[in-house]
Amino acid sequence: MAQKQTKQEEIQPIDLLDVLLDQDNKDPIVLLDEKGRQLSFEQVAVIPYGAENDKKLYCVLKPIDKIEGIADDEAVVFLVDEDDNGNTILRVEENEEVAISVFDKYYDLLEEAQAKAKKSAKTAADKKAPAKKETAKTTTTKTAGKTAGKKTTK
Repeated sequence: MAQKQTKQEEIQPIDLLDVLLDQDNKDPIVLLDEKGRQLSFEQVAVIPYGAENDKKLYCVLKPIDKIEGIADDEAVVFLVDEDDNGNTILRVEENEEVAISVFDKYYDLLEEAQAKAKKSAKTAADKKAPAKKETAKTTTTKTAGKTAGKKTTK
């Protein structure tokens, strides 16, 4: 179960799924390890992954606190699961192939979002840009001693 710290530094149990799916949540996610130590994470993404009839929910969390065996630029893939009492819990995804596939899906979604943002920004810029006016320009060229005027439109 995730926990949230209040101003009094008390730990309040909260519904983990609500926290993970709250797009406005910027607070760290505090989890307890098997030894009861508090570990703080920054939420990176929530990814549904799996076969069409067997999709599972995963989350990618980046440790805020130093964790042995995890580099500063690495994140951890967790399976969103339930315990025996029906409480939402996170389990580290131990199947390396599944974890890599979840990361790959995250990167694909990230690229799609960036492409969409670029397209949206370009569309907005095109709407703001003034229409190009056609201007007539007269150029003079010399050909074999004769001067000719040529009108071009840009």
